[in-house]
Amino acid sequence: MRRTAFLAILAVLAITLDGCRSDNTAKQAESLDSGKPAAVPEVAAPVAQSAVAQNDKRPLVVCFGDSLTAGYGAETGKSYPDYLQADLDAKGYHYRVVNEGISGNTTKDGVERLNAIVALKPAVAVVEFGGNDGLRGLRIEDSRANMDKIVGTLKASGIKVVLAGITLPPDYGPDYISQFNETYTLLAKKYNAPLLPFLLQGVFGVDGMMQRDRTHATAEGNEVVAKNVLPLVLPLLRK
Repeated sequence: MRRTAFLAILAVLAITLDGCRSDNTAKQAESLDSGKPAAVPEVAAPVAQSAVAQNDKRPLVVCFGDSLTAGYGAETGKSYPDYLQADLDAKGYHYRVVNEGISGNTTKDGVERLNAIVALKPAVAVVEFGGNDGLRGLRIEDSRANMDKIVGTLKASGIKVVLAGITLPPDYGPDYISQFNETYTLLAKKYNAPLLPFLLQGVFGVDGMMQRDRTHATAEGNEVVAKNVLPLVLPLLRK
C-alpha cells in the first residue's frame, strides 16, 4: 500500500483520537471527503449501566479497549461485542457482554480505567489496546508497561483475560513494528492468557469489511471480529 494511503489512515485516526477528548460541539479535523470540518461525537464511558442491566444477574464478559472495541463508525448495536453477545446466546451461554471500548483510548487511558473495570467484577475481560499508542509512535517500553499493568491487575483480581492484538502499517519500520507486535506475545506468555494476534484477521483489506478510513471494521467486519474472539472466550466460560 502506498504511503499516501497510510497518511489517510493516520488522518482519520487523528480525528478519532482528538474527537474523543473534545466536547460534543468541537470540530477538530477535516473530513476526508469534503475538506470541511467534521465533528466526531465523544464516546461516553459505558461503565454507568442502566437499571435493566443492573438487574441482569448473568456473569459478565467485558470487552475492554479502544475504538475497535467501541465499534467506531458502525451502526449502533453492530460493534463486535454486540455480535459476540449474539454468538454466546446462540450457543446457550448465559453471559452478558459489556462494551467498555472508548474511541481514542491509549494504553495509559486503559490503566486509568482499570478500577472501574475491576469494580464490574467480570468473569472474563477481552483486552484490546495499543493501536493508538503505535499510531502515535509512543515508546514501546511505556505501552508495554501499561499493558502489563492492565493484564496483571485484571488477573490479580480473579478475572480471566483474553488478549487481542493489533499491528501497524509498514511505514513505522520493521524494528518498531516487531517490538510492538511482540508486546502481545510476551504478555500472553507471562500471564498465560489466550492471544488473538490480530483482531482484524479476515477483515482487514477485505471488500465490505472495512470502513473507508481503512482502520475500523464495518458492521459486517465486526461480525467476523466477534467470530475471531469467540473461540478464545468459550473455554473460559461455563454453560
